[in-house]
Amino acid sequence: MITDLIQTLIEYGIEKGLIYREDEIYIRNRLMQALKVDAWGSAEKLDGLTIDELLGKLADYACEHGVIEDSGAYRDIFGTELMGILTPAPHEVNAKFAEEYRKSPECATDWYYRFSADTNYYRAGVISRDIRWKYDCEYGSLDITINRSKPEKDPRDIAAARNMKKAAYPACQLCLENTGFHGTLTHPARQNLRPVPMKVGGGDWSFQYSPYGYYNEHCIVFNNEHIPMKIDASVFGKLFDIIETLPHYFVGSNADLPIVGGSILSHEHFQGGRYTFAMEKAPAETQFDLPGFPDIKACTVKWPMSVIRLNGTDKAQLSAACDKILRLWRGYSDESAGIFAETDGTPHNTITPIARRHGDVFECDLVLRNNITSEDRPLGIFHPNPSLHHIKKENIGLIEVMGLAVLPARLAPELELLEKAMLDGTDISADEKLGCHSEWLKDVIARHPEANADNADAILKKEIGAVFEQVLLDAGVYKRDDKGQAAFMRFVEAARK
Repeated sequence: MITDLIQTLIEYGIEKGLIYREDEIYIRNRLMQALKVDAWGSAEKLDGLTIDELLGKLADYACEHGVIEDSGAYRDIFGTELMGILTPAPHEVNAKFAEEYRKSPECATDWYYRFSADTNYYRAGVISRDIRWKYDCEYGSLDITINRSKPEKDPRDIAAARNMKKAAYPACQLCLENTGFHGTLTHPARQNLRPVPMKVGGGDWSFQYSPYGYYNEHCIVFNNEHIPMKIDASVFGKLFDIIETLPHYFVGSNADLPIVGGSILSHEHFQGGRYTFAMEKAPAETQFDLPGFPDIKACTVKWPMSVIRLNGTDKAQLSAACDKILRLWRGYSDESAGIFAETDGTPHNTITPIARRHGDVFECDLVLRNNITSEDRPLGIFHPNPSLHHIKKENIGLIEVMGLAVLPARLAPELELLEKAMLDGTDISADEKLGCHSEWLKDVIARHPEANADNADAILKKEIGAVFEQVLLDAGVYKRDDKGQAAFMRFVEAARK
Protein backbone atom coordinates (compact mmCIF):
# COMPACT_ATOMS: atom_id res chain seq x y z
CA MET A 1 0.00 0.00 0.00
CA ILE A 2 1.16 3.55 -0.71
CA THR A 3 0.55 4.53 2.90
CA ASP A 4 3.04 1.88 4.01
CA LEU A 5 5.65 3.26 1.63
CA ILE A 6 5.08 6.83 2.85
CA GLN A 7 5.27 5.72 6.49
CA THR A 8 8.48 3.81 5.77
CA LEU A 9 10.07 6.95 4.32
CA ILE A 10 8.97 8.94 7.37
CA GLU A 11 10.48 6.34 9.69
CA TYR A 12 13.70 6.45 7.66
CA GLY A 13 13.88 10.23 8.13
CA ILE A 14 13.33 9.91 11.89
CA GLU A 15 15.87 7.10 12.22
CA LYS A 16 18.53 9.14 10.37
CA GLY A 17 17.85 12.29 12.39
CA LEU A 18 16.63 14.27 9.39
CA ILE A 19 13.22 14.90 10.95
CA TYR A 20 11.72 14.42 14.42
CA ARG A 21 8.72 12.46 15.59
CA GLU A 22 6.87 15.71 16.20
CA ASP A 23 7.29 16.46 12.45
CA GLU A 24 5.51 13.24 11.44
CA ILE A 25 2.07 14.58 10.47
CA TYR A 26 3.53 17.62 8.72
CA ILE A 27 5.94 15.47 6.70
CA ARG A 28 3.19 12.94 5.97
CA ASN A 29 0.96 15.63 4.51
CA ARG A 30 3.73 17.01 2.32
CA LEU A 31 4.57 13.54 1.00
CA MET A 32 0.87 12.84 0.37
CA GLN A 33 0.65 16.09 -1.59
CA ALA A 34 3.69 15.19 -3.71
CA LEU A 35 2.24 11.73 -4.45
CA LYS A 36 -1.33 13.05 -4.86
CA VAL A 37 -2.61 10.72 -2.17
CA ASP A 38 -5.82 12.12 -0.66
CA ALA A 39 -6.71 9.55 2.00
CA TRP A 40 -4.82 8.02 4.90
CA GLY A 41 -5.63 4.74 6.55
CA SER A 42 -3.51 2.30 8.46
CA ALA A 43 0.20 2.34 7.71
CA GLU A 44 3.08 0.11 8.71
CA LYS A 45 6.79 0.40 8.24
CA LEU A 46 8.16 -1.99 5.61
CA ASP A 47 11.40 -3.70 6.58
CA GLY A 48 14.36 -4.65 4.43
CA LEU A 49 14.20 -1.84 1.86
CA THR A 50 17.24 0.28 1.01
CA ILE A 51 16.58 3.96 0.43
CA ASP A 52 17.07 3.44 -3.33
CA GLU A 53 14.54 0.59 -3.35
CA LEU A 54 12.06 2.62 -1.33
CA LEU A 55 12.32 5.65 -3.61
CA GLY A 56 12.02 3.32 -6.59
CA LYS A 57 8.72 1.93 -5.30
CA LEU A 58 7.39 5.42 -4.60
CA ALA A 59 8.36 6.45 -8.14
CA ASP A 60 6.60 3.32 -9.46
CA TYR A 61 3.41 4.46 -7.73
CA ALA A 62 3.79 8.00 -9.09
CA CYS A 63 4.22 6.67 -12.64
CA GLU A 64 1.30 4.24 -12.38
CA HIS A 65 -1.03 6.97 -11.11
CA GLY A 66 -0.02 9.65 -13.59
CA VAL A 67 1.79 11.84 -11.07
CA ILE A 68 4.96 11.84 -13.18
CA GLU A 69 6.01 10.60 -16.60
CA ASP A 70 7.68 7.20 -16.61
CA SER A 71 11.27 7.98 -17.61
CA GLY A 72 14.63 7.86 -15.88
CA ALA A 73 14.97 11.62 -15.49
CA TYR A 74 11.47 12.19 -14.15
CA ARG A 75 11.83 9.32 -11.68
CA ASP A 76 15.13 10.73 -10.43
CA ILE A 77 13.70 14.25 -10.12
CA PHE A 78 10.73 12.88 -8.19
CA GLY A 79 12.87 10.80 -5.83
CA THR A 80 15.00 13.85 -5.09
CA GLU A 81 11.85 15.91 -4.45
CA LEU A 82 10.70 13.37 -1.84
CA MET A 83 14.10 13.40 -0.13
CA GLY A 84 14.04 17.20 -0.19
CA ILE A 85 10.92 17.09 1.96
CA LEU A 86 12.93 15.24 4.63
CA THR A 87 16.04 17.42 4.35
CA PRO A 88 16.51 20.16 6.98
CA ALA A 89 16.77 23.81 5.96
CA PRO A 90 20.21 25.26 5.14
CA HIS A 91 20.47 27.26 8.38
CA GLU A 92 19.93 24.08 10.41
CA VAL A 93 22.61 22.21 8.45
CA ASN A 94 25.07 25.09 8.75
CA ALA A 95 24.49 25.31 12.52
CA LYS A 96 25.02 21.56 12.97
CA PHE A 97 28.21 21.61 10.90
CA ALA A 98 29.55 24.52 12.99
CA GLU A 99 28.64 22.68 16.19
CA GLU A 100 30.53 19.58 15.07
CA TYR A 101 33.46 21.67 13.82
CA ARG A 102 33.92 23.12 17.30
CA LYS A 103 34.72 19.56 18.38
CA SER A 104 37.13 19.00 15.46
CA PRO A 105 37.28 19.31 11.66
CA GLU A 106 37.06 15.51 11.47
CA CYS A 107 33.85 15.46 13.52
CA ALA A 108 32.34 18.07 11.18
CA THR A 109 33.14 16.19 7.98
CA ASP A 110 32.20 12.81 9.51
CA TRP A 111 28.75 14.21 10.32
CA TYR A 112 28.31 16.04 7.01
CA TYR A 113 29.39 13.06 4.91
CA ARG A 114 26.94 10.81 6.74
CA PHE A 115 24.22 13.46 6.39
CA SER A 116 24.86 13.73 2.63
CA ALA A 117 24.46 9.96 2.30
CA ASP A 118 21.37 9.84 4.54
CA THR A 119 19.63 12.50 2.41
CA ASN A 120 20.64 10.48 -0.67
CA TYR A 121 22.47 13.45 -2.13
CA TYR A 122 25.62 11.37 -2.00
CA ARG A 123 24.39 8.33 -3.93
CA ALA A 124 26.06 5.62 -1.86
CA GLY A 125 23.76 2.91 -3.22
CA VAL A 126 24.44 3.49 -6.89
CA ILE A 127 28.15 4.20 -6.33
CA SER A 128 28.47 0.65 -5.00
CA ARG A 129 27.88 -0.51 -8.61
CA ASP A 130 31.24 0.89 -9.69
CA ILE A 131 33.91 -1.71 -10.42
CA ARG A 132 37.19 -1.00 -8.61
CA TRP A 133 40.58 -2.64 -8.39
CA LYS A 134 44.26 -1.83 -7.85
CA TYR A 135 47.10 -2.05 -10.35
CA ASP A 136 50.63 -2.25 -8.98
CA CYS A 137 53.43 -0.80 -11.07
CA GLU A 138 56.79 0.89 -10.54
CA TYR A 139 55.00 4.14 -9.69
CA GLY A 140 52.89 2.64 -6.92
CA SER A 141 49.43 1.16 -6.60
CA LEU A 142 47.11 2.86 -9.12
CA ASP A 143 43.33 2.90 -8.61
CA ILE A 144 41.21 1.66 -11.50
CA THR A 145 37.48 2.43 -11.57
CA ILE A 146 34.81 1.63 -14.14
CA ASN A 147 32.21 4.26 -13.43
CA ARG A 148 28.73 2.72 -13.47
CA SER A 149 27.10 5.04 -10.92
CA LYS A 150 26.00 7.95 -13.09
CA PRO A 151 22.64 6.99 -14.63
CA GLU A 152 22.49 6.50 -18.36
CA LYS A 153 20.23 8.96 -20.13
CA ASP A 154 16.81 7.66 -21.13
CA PRO A 155 16.27 8.11 -24.91
CA ARG A 156 12.85 9.63 -24.14
CA ASP A 157 14.48 12.25 -21.91
CA ILE A 158 17.11 13.00 -24.53
CA ALA A 159 14.39 13.56 -27.13
CA ALA A 160 12.34 15.76 -24.79
CA ALA A 161 15.40 17.78 -23.74
CA ARG A 162 16.12 18.67 -27.38
CA ASN A 163 12.88 20.61 -27.46
CA MET A 164 13.46 22.27 -24.09
CA LYS A 165 15.20 25.61 -23.78
CA LYS A 166 18.28 25.34 -21.57
CA ALA A 167 17.61 27.17 -18.34
CA ALA A 168 19.82 30.11 -17.43
CA TYR A 169 19.23 29.45 -13.74
CA PRO A 170 21.26 28.05 -12.09
CA ALA A 171 24.05 29.09 -14.44
CA CYS A 172 25.84 25.75 -13.98
CA GLN A 173 25.82 22.66 -11.78
CA LEU A 174 28.31 24.19 -9.34
CA CYS A 175 26.40 27.38 -8.55
CA LEU A 176 25.16 27.97 -5.01
CA GLU A 177 21.71 28.47 -6.52
CA ASN A 178 21.50 24.70 -6.94
CA THR A 179 20.64 24.51 -3.23
CA GLY A 180 17.10 23.04 -3.17
CA PHE A 181 16.68 23.42 -6.96
CA HIS A 182 13.72 21.45 -8.37
CA GLY A 183 15.51 20.08 -11.44
CA THR A 184 14.64 19.83 -15.13
CA LEU A 185 15.46 17.49 -18.00
CA THR A 186 18.54 19.62 -18.67
CA HIS A 187 19.59 20.27 -15.07
CA PRO A 188 19.64 17.77 -12.18
CA ALA A 189 17.34 18.09 -9.18
CA ARG A 190 19.02 19.27 -5.99
CA GLN A 191 16.21 19.57 -3.40
CA ASN A 192 18.37 17.55 -0.98
CA LEU A 193 21.56 19.60 -1.50
CA ARG A 194 22.76 21.68 1.45
CA PRO A 195 26.25 23.17 0.89
CA VAL A 196 27.96 24.59 3.98
CA PRO A 197 29.74 27.97 3.93
CA MET A 198 33.52 28.35 3.93
CA LYS A 199 35.87 31.34 3.72
CA VAL A 200 38.52 30.95 1.01
CA GLY A 201 40.91 33.70 -0.03
CA GLY A 202 38.84 36.18 1.97
CA GLY A 203 35.75 35.42 -0.15
CA ASP A 204 32.53 33.48 0.30
CA TRP A 205 32.75 29.88 -0.86
CA SER A 206 30.81 26.70 -0.14
CA PHE A 207 31.62 23.07 0.54
CA GLN A 208 29.67 19.96 -0.46
CA TYR A 209 30.25 16.35 -1.42
CA SER A 210 30.13 15.01 -4.95
CA PRO A 211 26.90 13.05 -5.53
CA TYR A 212 28.85 10.41 -7.45
CA GLY A 213 32.15 10.44 -5.56
CA TYR A 214 35.11 8.59 -7.05
CA TYR A 215 36.96 8.15 -3.72
CA ASN A 216 36.38 8.52 0.01
CA GLU A 217 34.72 11.82 0.99
CA HIS A 218 35.11 13.25 -2.52
CA CYS A 219 34.20 16.89 -1.97
CA ILE A 220 33.86 20.07 -3.99
CA VAL A 221 34.70 23.56 -2.69
CA PHE A 222 33.31 26.25 -4.97
CA ASN A 223 33.16 30.02 -5.26
CA ASN A 224 29.70 31.41 -4.46
CA GLU A 225 30.12 33.62 -7.53
CA HIS A 226 29.87 32.11 -11.01
CA ILE A 227 33.33 33.06 -12.25
CA PRO A 228 35.65 30.97 -14.47
CA MET A 229 38.54 28.79 -13.34
CA LYS A 230 41.88 30.57 -13.39
CA ILE A 231 45.23 29.26 -12.23
CA ASP A 232 47.18 32.30 -11.01
CA ALA A 233 49.14 33.48 -7.97
CA SER A 234 46.03 33.53 -5.78
CA VAL A 235 45.16 29.85 -6.32
CA PHE A 236 47.82 28.57 -3.93
CA GLY A 237 46.62 30.68 -1.02
CA LYS A 238 43.10 29.42 -1.67
CA LEU A 239 44.27 25.81 -1.62
CA PHE A 240 46.15 26.37 1.63
CA ASP A 241 43.11 28.12 3.18
CA ILE A 242 41.02 25.03 2.47
CA ILE A 243 43.47 22.55 3.99
CA GLU A 244 43.88 24.85 6.98
CA THR A 245 40.11 24.58 7.50
CA LEU A 246 40.09 20.85 6.67
CA PRO A 247 43.61 19.68 7.58
CA HIS A 248 42.74 15.99 7.14
CA TYR A 249 41.79 16.51 3.47
CA PHE A 250 43.82 17.01 0.31
CA VAL A 251 42.56 19.58 -2.18
CA GLY A 252 43.41 20.18 -5.81
CA SER A 253 42.35 22.00 -8.93
CA ASN A 254 41.89 21.00 -12.50
CA ALA A 255 44.03 22.95 -14.91
CA ASP A 256 42.46 26.01 -16.51
CA LEU A 257 42.88 25.21 -20.21
CA PRO A 258 40.75 23.03 -22.50
CA ILE A 259 41.84 19.40 -23.04
CA VAL A 260 43.90 19.28 -19.82
CA GLY A 261 41.37 21.11 -17.66
CA GLY A 262 38.76 18.52 -16.77
CA SER A 263 35.12 19.65 -16.60
CA ILE A 264 33.23 22.83 -15.69
CA LEU A 265 35.95 25.36 -16.37
CA SER A 266 33.24 28.03 -16.26
CA HIS A 267 33.02 27.96 -12.45
CA GLU A 268 35.92 28.34 -10.03
CA HIS A 269 36.12 25.29 -7.79
CA PHE A 270 38.43 22.76 -6.22
CA GLN A 271 38.06 19.06 -5.45
CA GLY A 272 39.32 17.33 -2.36
CA GLY A 273 38.66 14.56 0.08
CA ARG A 274 39.95 12.08 2.61
CA TYR A 275 41.95 9.74 0.45
CA THR A 276 45.62 8.99 -0.15
CA PHE A 277 46.37 8.63 -3.85
CA ALA A 278 49.39 6.86 -5.29
CA MET A 279 50.90 10.19 -6.33
CA GLU A 280 51.06 11.37 -2.72
CA LYS A 281 53.10 8.27 -1.84
CA ALA A 282 55.42 8.69 -4.82
CA PRO A 283 58.99 9.41 -3.65
CA ALA A 284 61.19 12.39 -4.38
CA GLU A 285 63.46 11.84 -7.36
CA THR A 286 65.68 14.92 -7.72
CA GLN A 287 65.92 17.43 -4.92
CA PHE A 288 66.88 21.04 -5.62
CA ASP A 289 67.02 24.47 -3.99
CA LEU A 290 64.97 27.48 -5.02
CA PRO A 291 67.00 30.68 -4.57
CA GLY A 292 65.07 33.24 -2.53
CA PHE A 293 63.07 30.55 -0.75
CA PRO A 294 65.42 29.16 1.90
CA ASP A 295 62.70 27.46 3.93
CA ILE A 296 61.09 25.65 0.99
CA LYS A 297 62.09 22.12 0.03
CA ALA A 298 61.72 21.28 -3.67
CA CYS A 299 62.04 18.10 -5.71
CA THR A 300 60.81 16.31 -8.78
CA VAL A 301 58.67 13.24 -8.14
CA LYS A 302 58.95 9.70 -9.44
CA TRP A 303 55.61 9.68 -11.26
CA PRO A 304 54.48 9.02 -14.87
CA MET A 305 53.56 12.67 -15.28
CA SER A 306 55.92 15.60 -14.69
CA VAL A 307 55.57 16.78 -11.08
CA ILE A 308 57.43 19.32 -8.94
CA ARG A 309 56.75 19.01 -5.21
CA LEU A 310 57.26 21.95 -2.84
CA ASN A 311 56.74 21.99 0.91
CA GLY A 312 57.30 24.17 3.95
CA THR A 313 55.67 25.58 7.07
CA ASP A 314 55.44 29.18 5.82
CA LYS A 315 52.31 29.41 3.66
CA ALA A 316 53.18 32.82 2.22
CA GLN A 317 56.66 31.70 1.18
CA LEU A 318 55.31 28.43 -0.21
CA SER A 319 52.63 30.28 -2.23
CA ALA A 320 55.27 32.59 -3.68
CA ALA A 321 57.51 29.64 -4.58
CA CYS A 322 54.61 27.85 -6.30
CA ASP A 323 53.79 31.03 -8.19
CA LYS A 324 57.40 31.29 -9.39
CA ILE A 325 57.15 27.79 -10.90
CA LEU A 326 53.76 28.60 -12.44
CA ARG A 327 54.92 31.87 -14.02
CA LEU A 328 58.06 30.26 -15.39
CA TRP A 329 56.11 27.34 -16.87
CA ARG A 330 53.47 29.62 -18.45
CA GLY A 331 56.13 31.14 -20.67
CA TYR A 332 58.49 28.18 -21.05
CA SER A 333 59.23 26.51 -24.37
CA ASP A 334 61.64 23.73 -25.28
CA GLU A 335 61.36 22.84 -28.95
CA SER A 336 63.56 19.75 -28.54
CA ALA A 337 61.01 18.33 -26.06
CA GLY A 338 58.00 19.38 -28.16
CA ILE A 339 56.93 21.98 -25.57
CA PHE A 340 55.61 25.32 -26.78
CA ALA A 341 54.22 27.88 -24.37
CA GLU A 342 51.98 29.26 -27.12
CA THR A 343 51.29 29.03 -30.83
CA ASP A 344 49.70 31.86 -32.80
CA GLY A 345 48.85 33.61 -29.53
CA THR A 346 47.08 30.59 -28.00
CA PRO A 347 48.58 29.62 -24.61
CA HIS A 348 49.35 25.93 -23.95
CA ASN A 349 51.15 25.69 -20.61
CA THR A 350 49.38 25.45 -17.25
CA ILE A 351 49.50 23.31 -14.12
CA THR A 352 47.33 20.97 -12.08
CA PRO A 353 48.04 21.89 -8.42
CA ILE A 354 47.35 19.57 -5.47
CA ALA A 355 47.83 20.59 -1.82
CA ARG A 356 47.90 18.61 1.42
CA ARG A 357 49.17 18.88 4.98
CA HIS A 358 51.52 16.76 7.04
CA GLY A 359 51.16 18.25 10.49
CA ASP A 360 52.51 21.81 10.31
CA VAL A 361 54.03 21.24 6.86
CA PHE A 362 52.08 22.38 3.81
CA GLU A 363 52.84 20.49 0.61
CA CYS A 364 51.94 21.29 -2.98
CA ASP A 365 52.41 19.14 -6.07
CA LEU A 366 52.57 21.09 -9.32
CA VAL A 367 51.83 18.86 -12.30
CA LEU A 368 53.08 20.46 -15.51
CA ARG A 369 50.48 20.37 -18.30
CA ASN A 370 50.43 21.33 -21.97
CA ASN A 371 47.40 21.14 -24.29
CA ILE A 372 49.04 21.59 -27.70
CA THR A 373 47.53 19.58 -30.58
CA SER A 374 48.65 18.50 -34.03
CA GLU A 375 47.00 17.26 -37.22
CA ASP A 376 47.55 13.64 -36.29
CA ARG A 377 46.82 14.23 -32.56
CA PRO A 378 43.80 16.61 -32.57
CA LEU A 379 42.82 15.58 -29.03
CA GLY A 380 46.20 16.62 -27.70
CA ILE A 381 49.83 15.56 -28.04
CA PHE A 382 50.10 15.08 -24.26
CA HIS A 383 46.93 12.99 -24.21
CA PRO A 384 46.34 9.21 -24.38
CA ASN A 385 47.67 8.02 -27.73
CA PRO A 386 45.05 6.67 -30.19
CA SER A 387 45.96 3.03 -29.53
CA LEU A 388 44.61 3.48 -25.98
CA HIS A 389 41.31 5.14 -26.86
CA HIS A 390 39.42 1.84 -26.78
CA ILE A 391 39.98 1.97 -23.00
CA LYS A 392 40.49 5.66 -22.21
CA LYS A 393 39.84 8.52 -24.62
CA GLU A 394 38.53 11.16 -22.24
CA ASN A 395 40.54 14.11 -20.88
CA ILE A 396 43.05 13.49 -18.10
CA GLY A 397 41.92 15.72 -15.25
CA LEU A 398 42.81 16.12 -11.59
CA ILE A 399 41.63 12.71 -10.42
CA GLU A 400 43.47 10.75 -13.11
CA VAL A 401 46.59 12.86 -12.59
CA MET A 402 46.77 11.64 -8.99
CA GLY A 403 46.52 7.99 -10.06
CA LEU A 404 42.83 7.07 -10.19
CA ALA A 405 41.48 5.93 -13.55
CA VAL A 406 37.87 6.90 -14.22
CA LEU A 407 36.92 4.58 -17.07
CA PRO A 408 33.64 4.72 -19.00
CA ALA A 409 30.64 2.58 -18.00
CA ARG A 410 30.65 0.81 -21.40
CA LEU A 411 33.69 -1.17 -20.24
CA ALA A 412 31.70 -3.07 -17.58
CA PRO A 413 29.71 -5.27 -19.99
CA GLU A 414 32.56 -5.26 -22.50
CA LEU A 415 34.92 -6.70 -19.89
CA GLU A 416 32.66 -9.73 -19.46
CA LEU A 417 32.44 -10.26 -23.21
CA LEU A 418 36.19 -9.82 -23.64
CA GLU A 419 36.82 -12.48 -21.02
CA LYS A 420 34.56 -14.88 -22.89
CA ALA A 421 36.25 -14.09 -26.22
CA MET A 422 39.65 -14.53 -24.60
CA LEU A 423 38.77 -18.02 -23.40
CA ASP A 424 36.84 -19.09 -26.51
CA GLY A 425 39.31 -17.67 -29.03
CA THR A 426 36.51 -15.71 -30.71
CA ASP A 427 37.52 -13.22 -33.40
CA ILE A 428 36.00 -9.89 -32.32
CA SER A 429 37.46 -7.74 -35.11
CA ALA A 430 34.08 -7.34 -36.84
CA ASP A 431 32.05 -7.01 -33.65
CA GLU A 432 30.26 -3.65 -33.51
CA LYS A 433 30.94 -3.13 -29.79
CA LEU A 434 34.11 -5.11 -29.19
CA GLY A 435 35.94 -4.55 -32.47
CA CYS A 436 37.84 -1.55 -31.06
CA HIS A 437 39.53 -3.92 -28.58
CA SER A 438 40.53 -6.50 -31.21
CA GLU A 439 44.25 -5.75 -31.64
CA TRP A 440 44.74 -5.17 -27.92
CA LEU A 441 43.01 -8.45 -27.02
CA LYS A 442 45.14 -10.39 -29.55
CA ASP A 443 48.25 -9.00 -27.88
CA VAL A 444 46.92 -9.85 -24.40
CA ILE A 445 46.16 -13.44 -25.46
CA ALA A 446 49.60 -13.85 -27.03
CA ARG A 447 51.32 -12.71 -23.84
CA HIS A 448 49.12 -14.81 -21.52
CA PRO A 449 49.03 -18.43 -22.71
CA GLU A 450 48.28 -19.36 -19.09
CA ALA A 451 44.82 -17.72 -19.26
CA ASN A 452 41.96 -19.88 -18.00
CA ALA A 453 38.51 -19.48 -16.46
CA ASP A 454 40.03 -18.86 -13.02
CA ASN A 455 42.46 -16.09 -13.94
CA ALA A 456 41.09 -14.45 -17.11
CA ASP A 457 39.30 -11.66 -15.23
CA ALA A 458 42.43 -10.83 -13.23
CA ILE A 459 44.57 -10.83 -16.39
CA LEU A 460 42.25 -8.42 -18.20
CA LYS A 461 42.07 -6.09 -15.21
CA LYS A 462 45.85 -6.07 -14.90
CA GLU A 463 46.18 -5.27 -18.61
CA ILE A 464 43.65 -2.44 -18.29
CA GLY A 465 45.74 -1.13 -15.41
CA ALA A 466 48.78 -1.21 -17.68
CA VAL A 467 46.84 0.83 -20.24
CA PHE A 468 46.13 3.47 -17.58
CA GLU A 469 49.79 3.58 -16.61
CA GLN A 470 50.59 4.32 -20.26
CA VAL A 471 47.82 6.93 -20.36
CA LEU A 472 49.61 8.81 -17.56
CA LEU A 473 52.96 8.43 -19.29
CA ASP A 474 51.43 9.86 -22.48
CA ALA A 475 50.02 12.83 -20.54
CA GLY A 476 53.43 13.63 -19.03
CA VAL A 477 55.11 16.58 -20.74
CA TYR A 478 58.55 15.18 -19.95
CA LYS A 479 58.86 11.51 -20.82
CA ARG A 480 60.46 9.03 -18.46
CA ASP A 481 63.34 8.23 -20.80
CA ASP A 482 66.80 9.82 -20.61
CA LYS A 483 65.99 12.50 -23.18
CA GLY A 484 62.76 13.48 -21.42
CA GLN A 485 64.35 13.63 -17.97
CA ALA A 486 67.25 15.70 -19.28
CA ALA A 487 64.68 18.17 -20.66
CA PHE A 488 62.92 18.18 -17.27
CA MET A 489 66.23 19.07 -15.59
CA ARG A 490 66.64 22.00 -17.98
CA PHE A 491 63.34 23.38 -16.69
CA VAL A 492 64.44 22.76 -13.08
CA GLU A 493 67.68 24.67 -13.74
CA ALA A 494 65.66 27.55 -15.18
CA ALA A 495 63.59 27.57 -11.96
CA ARG A 496 66.77 27.74 -9.85
CA LYS A 497 67.95 30.98 -11.49
